[in-house]
Amino acid sequence: MLNSQNQELGFELNLDFKEDLADEAIDAFLDAFLKEAMEANGLGYVGGDDFGLVCLQKRGSVSEAQRAAVEAWLKGRSELTEATVSPLIDVWYPEKPINPVA
Repeated sequence: MLNSQNQELGFELNLDFKEDLADEAIDAFLDAFLKEAMEANGLGYVGGDDFGLVCLQKRGSVSEAQRAAVEAWLKGRSELTEATVSPLIDVWYPEKPINPVA
């Protein structure tokens, strides 16, 4: 979905892992995250293991339903002490407010 200003919407993630989590467990989490939360929802992820940007794998915008699905997936993970999912933002100009869809 592109809105009237041709914005492409996505969202940011901040992940806090448990302090005693082994590197192998973080790697397994990231593999599951990419397969189950990103690919399964048609999304792409750019970033590191604790912060990044989520956008659609093809041209267009992430929907609120896709954002909520990723947030729910993250909230159900025992490897994390906290997962912060931003509201939808313009992925090209994140400082600009989002215009309503026409």
